[in-house]
Amino acid sequence: MPEVNEISQDVRIRRVDSLSTPDEIRSEYPMSVEAKERVESYRKAVNDILLKKDDRLLAIVGPCSIHDPASAIEYAKRLKELSDRVKDRLFIVMRAYFEKPRTTVGWKGLITDPFMDHTDNIDAGLRMGRKLLLDITDIGLPVGCEFLDPIVPQYIDEIMCWASIGARTSESQTHRSLASGLSVAVGFKNSTSGEIEAAINACLSANSPASFIGVKRDGRCAIFRSTGNNMAHLILRGGVHGPNYYEDFVDYAAKSMEKANLNPAIIIDCSHSNSSKDYTKQKRVLRNIIDQVIYGSKNIRGFMLESNLFEGNQAIKSKEELKYGVSVTDACIGFEETERIILKSAELLRKGIDDKELI
Repeated sequence: MPEVNEISQDVRIRRVDSLSTPDEIRSEYPMSVEAKERVESYRKAVNDILLKKDDRLLAIVGPCSIHDPASAIEYAKRLKELSDRVKDRLFIVMRAYFEKPRTTVGWKGLITDPFMDHTDNIDAGLRMGRKLLLDITDIGLPVGCEFLDPIVPQYIDEIMCWASIGARTSESQTHRSLASGLSVAVGFKNSTSGEIEAAINACLSANSPASFIGVKRDGRCAIFRSTGNNMAHLILRGGVHGPNYYEDFVDYAAKSMEKANLNPAIIIDCSHSNSSKDYTKQKRVLRNIIDQVIYGSKNIRGFMLESNLFEGNQAIKSKEELKYGVSVTDACIGFEETERIILKSAELLRKGIDDKELI
């Protein structure tokens, strides 16, 4: 009989490159004792707000995605100054998103393609991302990230105080299991259709113990067995049928969470479908959120703003041709507008009255 050959493997893998382990990159960019203490205090503040032990609002503010560490640092310094001015009413966390889910194809973020030249130098991207998070923390700002790849948290998770799972991945069992073991509060976005059931189910799943395959910090594969994450919460981002930040929908979402025996903590994304994908309308969403809180909403615990140094966005060319401080993914409001509406929001929250002046 003819000899049976082994079944071909990796027939569509072009190349396999070695990747530095989490321990190796962590040792190159270690956390200081001071940074660890800051992050612990940031995590407590976030959790207390979500549990309504702290009556401030959580404000996740920053670029849609970070592609240039230099402009991100300048942004962080300005955001820190703003944060200090509103810290009595708002707890600002800088949005530091390094992974971008794409509907089809496109740039997948700083970690995957840090040089934006299709070389996909993930090893360099992980180093760049970790260093940037440490630098922002040293400035005195908490950071939050969206997770897409389930291995990436091992490289950066101890620096964060908050995390999110996007609309396209909230239904993923892999990401629900990952969230169950993360050390930070995790927000699940409603689906792109606008339905909240999948995100609520994700919160329930993340709240429960899970066992899943992962990579340890030394690079070895392992079975991770989690206790469950009781800080999972809902992020409303609108859908194909329109916004879902209005009072009636927020009440419906909160009741749905309570029915599922979940803490009815809701964060509202001022961008995406809630602003009809028009970045200039984020201020309208924010004003409505502030009004709801002033009039007694107990379930809105925070909001998200897509903001950069300068407004708008730009197509990706070569790095040398890119405009400084302008988004290469979703369009963002500029920092001057960010400062204006954040300061106005804090002022209104202090007054606690119906101020008709538009922000």
